[in-house]
Formats: sequence, C-alpha cells, structure tokens
Amino acid sequence: MASPPQRPPQAPPRAPEREGDVETEERPKVSVPKRYKVLFHNDDYTTMEYVVDVLRRFFHKNETEALHIMLTVHKKGKAIAGAYPRDVAETKVTDVMHDAREHGHPLLLTTEPE
Repeated sequence: MASPPQRPPQAPPRAPEREGDVETEERPKVSVPKRYKVLFHNDDYTTMEYVVDVLRRFFHKNETEALHIMLTVHKKGKAIAGAYPRDVAETKVTDVMHDAREHGHPLLLTTEPE
C-alpha cells in the first residue's frame, strides 16, 4: 500500500513583534487628504451683491462672513472662501463659475493646495 503524499511543513503563523513586554502590531498608515483653498479673484464687472449671494448660496456663509470675504476680494484682489477636499473644491469652482456665466458675470475662482 502506498503512503499518502506528504505536504511540505507549513511555517507557523507569525506572532506580533515584541518590544520588551509590549506587543505591537503594524498598522497601515492613513494619510489625511490634502485640502484645497477656493479663491475668489477680483474683477471690474462682477457686482459685490452677486459675490455675496454666491458666498451665501454655494459656501453657506452668513451675511457677515460673506460681506467680509467680498470686501477682502475687492480690496486685496483675492480671498479664500473655504478649504475642502480636492473634488469638493473643484466642484464648487465649476458650479459657481457656471452660475456666474449664466448671470453674465466674468467671476473667476481657482483652487490651490493648502
């Protein structure tokens, strides 16, 4: 009678590494997604009222915050409306610029890494 085929010996499961008396496990590193700033840029044609309206509708700013950001854009040439994950920031830029074109405004928004 033939003996059953022999399997090669299997290595025992690896035990967690030990440092002194404390067990440690390797954990995968989780990186926080980079955030992107949404910037409003000043122009000579977009009305201040429209900028405040956009900040309230698309960025959920209250009246005071929207006025502050709009005045910063007007005086300094640009201002940050918020910081978001990349896809959210790019979507906000696209949506606002589309709305601005529909209302006849040349409003420019950009994104940049924080």
